[in-house]
Order: sequence, then structure tokens, then C-alpha cells
Amino acid sequence: MAWGNYQFIETTLKDRVLTLALNRPEAGNATNRDLHSELSRVFIEAQHDVDVDIIVLTANGKLFSGGGDIEYLDHMTRDTAEFDRTVAEGRQIVYSMLDCEKPIIGKIQGHAAGLGATLVVMCDITFVADHAKISDPHVKVGLTAGDGGALMWPMLIGYARAKEYLMTGKAIGAKDAERIGLINHAVPLDELDTRVDEFVAELSAGAQMAIRSTKMTVNIGLKQMAHAVMEMGTAMERLTNRSADHRAATSAMLRKESPVFGKG
Repeated sequence: MAWGNYQFIETTLKDRVLTLALNRPEAGNATNRDLHSELSRVFIEAQHDVDVDIIVLTANGKLFSGGGDIEYLDHMTRDTAEFDRTVAEGRQIVYSMLDCEKPIIGKIQGHAAGLGATLVVMCDITFVADHAKISDPHVKVGLTAGDGGALMWPMLIGYARAKEYLMTGKAIGAKDAERIGLINHAVPLDELDTRVDEFVAELSAGAQMAIRSTKMTVNIGLKQMAHAVMEMGTAMERLTNRSADHRAATSAMLRKESPVFGKG
């Protein structure tokens, strides 16, 4: 398969390892319409490429991803058809990462928020720079955390902790995230490349069919849970996209102000 036909994902295939780097560094790798669309298909294409054994997900620039592009979020408050298309893509991102038999290794060099945080927790194994913070701040813009956070955070750290982070949108540092099991490894930034390379080399030397089938076996429960959680979560996200609180939040953030939410 020929790689390189993505505008906002830099793709590099070397020694059967496919590196996918989010590539909107000037915008903090925030997900706009095109990057979101590309994310919904890149793992499907990677799954079908017979020359790929392992996938490394990372990003260019200081941030892994600042979450959703605010101008795009604001646009979708007025264009429900566009929001519905994005919701369908959001489900596909989650499902395609769960369905991809090949190990997805997160090499997270900076802060990850919103969908960026979901990409982190959807990876099979995660190495995160120890200065980075992870947050799912959907509620801070008046939206339901419906794009995968409500699926993976409880599975990784338990329901009580997950609800605390998802209902407040507050960030967790990489070292604490490692301690409670949200990520695998918090490592110094200058060691990140080496640590990931060493782990990828270990996987590459292993029995690929056994590794893939092990991932798929482990993911059975997650995939069953995903369909229930994602259907509910995205339905609620559609509802909150039309809310006064979400419109107030995107308008305020475009003005670089803090949103003020109503009651109820």
C-alpha cells in the first residue's frame, strides 16, 4: 500500500513498522474536519496493509493534541449534518483501533486533550513523556464525553476515578496516570524515542500471529462494551451539541474568554 496520501497525518513505513504522526503542529494538532476524517480511516488502511506489523502513533510539535479545533466545534453547533458526520467518524476511530489486529503503540511526546486523550487511551501500549498531561475536557465545553473516553477510562482506572476526571475535565499528569494505570509508562522526553524503539524491537522479534491473536482475544470484552457505550455516548453528544451551554462555550473560547454555563 502506498502511504503519504494524508494531509494532516505524516506516515512513515520502515522495517514493517508504520509510524503515524499527527501533523498540525501550528495548531497544537487540534482535530479539524480533515484530520478527524483521516483518523477515521488510517487504522483501517493500516490493518489491511500486509507490509505493516506494528503501528506507532505519535505527533509532530510540542503537543500531542490540544483536542478539537474550536472554530470547527463552533461551526458544528450550527451545522447538525456536519456534526452527525463527525460523530459517525468518531465511532469509526474507536472501532477501527479496537478492530486493528496489529499492536498500536502510543509515543506521546506532549499534552493530550479531548480526542487526543482518547487516542492515547485507545492505544494498546502507551509511552508518555513524563511532563505531559492528559485530559478529557468535553464537559468544559458543554459536551458529553462520548468519543471513547467513557469507554476506556473506566476500564483502565475504575469507574469512580474515571467519573471524577470525566465529569470535571481536569487533567492528570503522566506520572500519576502511570501510577493508576491510565497509561503504561511515563518516561523522560529525551528517553521517549529509545524506550519506544526498544519495545517495538521486542514486538517485532516476536511471533506476529500470536501477538495479533492475543490482542484480539483481549479486545473481545472491550469491543462488546464499545458498541453499547459509544451508541449512548454519541447520542448524548449529539444532544449536548445543540445545548445553550455548548454554544456559549465555543463562542466564549473564540473570544478567548472562560465560558459561563447555565443551570440544569
